[in-house]
Amino acid sequence: MNALVPLPVVLPLTACGLSMFIGPRLRVLHRLIGIGVLAAVLAVDVVLLVGADRDGPLVVHLGDFAPPLGVTLVADRLAALMLTVSGAVTLIVLIYALGQDMVDREERAPIAVFHPAYLVLVAGVSLTFLAGDLVTLYVGFEIMLMASFVLLTLGGTEPRLRAGSTYVVVSLVSSLVFLAGIAVAYAACGTANFAQLAVRLSDVPLGVRTLIEALLLTVFGVKAAVFPVAAWLPDSYPTAPAPVTAVFAGLLTKVGVYSIVRAETLFFPGNRLSTLLMAIAFASLLIGILGAVAQTDLKRLLSFTLVSHIGFMLYGLALGSRGGIGGAIVYTAHHITVQTTLFLAAGLLERRYGSTDLTRLGGAARTAPLLAALWFVPAMNLAGIPPLSGFLGKLGLMQAGAADGGVDAYVLLAACAVASLLTLYVMVKVWNLAFWRATPSQLPLEGTVLEDTDDTDDTSDTADTADTNASADARPVKSVGAVAVAPASASVRTTVRVPHVMIGATVAAVLLGLSYTVLATPLAGLADRSAAELLARTPYVEAVLRP
Repeated sequence: MNALVPLPVVLPLTACGLSMFIGPRLRVLHRLIGIGVLAAVLAVDVVLLVGADRDGPLVVHLGDFAPPLGVTLVADRLAALMLTVSGAVTLIVLIYALGQDMVDREERAPIAVFHPAYLVLVAGVSLTFLAGDLVTLYVGFEIMLMASFVLLTLGGTEPRLRAGSTYVVVSLVSSLVFLAGIAVAYAACGTANFAQLAVRLSDVPLGVRTLIEALLLTVFGVKAAVFPVAAWLPDSYPTAPAPVTAVFAGLLTKVGVYSIVRAETLFFPGNRLSTLLMAIAFASLLIGILGAVAQTDLKRLLSFTLVSHIGFMLYGLALGSRGGIGGAIVYTAHHITVQTTLFLAAGLLERRYGSTDLTRLGGAARTAPLLAALWFVPAMNLAGIPPLSGFLGKLGLMQAGAADGGVDAYVLLAACAVASLLTLYVMVKVWNLAFWRATPSQLPLEGTVLEDTDDTDDTSDTADTADTNASADARPVKSVGAVAVAPASASVRTTVRVPHVMIGATVAAVLLGLSYTVLATPLAGLADRSAAELLARTPYVEAVLRP
């Protein structure tokens, strides 16, 4: 069983090398490789989850070098659960991306870009979940950064390059802070291994230990996009193609949340910074959702709700109890799936109507009822309508807050209730504007170009139908009789009939989110056992340091 631990990292990297070797030819083979490898990764993730839940943490010392010399990979219950959820989500998003035919734009490129970058991203995410030392965690972050920049700037349009540059600058600064944190931790403890740090940090002077904790929380807070270091997210994610935005918003921020949970429970037990975490959670919950209320572009609106709902996860961690951390784990798994689904549905809406600007949309419930249903279900799930998993996760967190009984816990409990009500308001606002009200008199014609990366095209003026907030570089269409025809070089354009593969992938994401409701009892039980294992620390430390 332990031998399977490196596979979620090794398989995507191997497939990436094969994809690079194939080059831009044989695009069908690219697709088969991507889907096959990610399906295999998901199967391995499930096996690791079952093994970690049954036998305890699964550990591999690469090269058979014991800590602190070698690289250690660890799959405990929390890591295996995050791997499984991320494996399912990344597979669904890849299928969606293939339906959108994103790789068509690569015909003129010297190499196929999307598939290798996406596979590297999956490997980086898996490595961060499995990392058993700070250096490996840093490498995982950098792998994600490299792949993320490529995916954010696909097509090379000016808005994407600008957003990608902001993302890279913020990430590089946080990487420098992370290196400083690793250096201080190593100087103080003589190791970067998680298990050894858990043992040795208790003997480090309080001031040094607080400095290490502050450096790590700053880095992981930037990755998780918590207030006040979340300003970069709403300007970076919405500019990317729909599937890229979906996997970034749903998954990448949760890598930061996972790292915060891992560091606080393993390195710094006792919950000394609970008040600070409560304050950060409070600000993230309310400022994020108030930002969403003010938005008229659907992608930016969803980005602000993402910032807000990170606060729910931090609330559970700040409580420091078994119930609080278990509730945070359930809500993290739920949010990865539901947030991804909402961005996929937003991509369908943009594909069908040419915009994500709510002031330009309307009547989608009558003209595209299936699309409306695919939006409505995850929207209500995010808002926490019973008996969906969003409600169950929030209920667990609120019960843990009430059990805590502290003043700050009750203040955050009230903030959670307000954020939930405002999330419902935001989702209803989107429904009313985009789906329920009358259809606008002017909608983009069939074939209006949303993305065109061919710089040699002479028609460079932006059409009035462009969605500037979503940075979709709309181009004029050519009319042939009564049918509007997009330029031949276009890679993404409006279609009355959205590709069935995109619809099918979104349906799969909706069903995955609903499965958390059906499997609420085993999921809550697994989260509770994960929380107990995290708080005990001993199973993790003994599994890693066992001779």
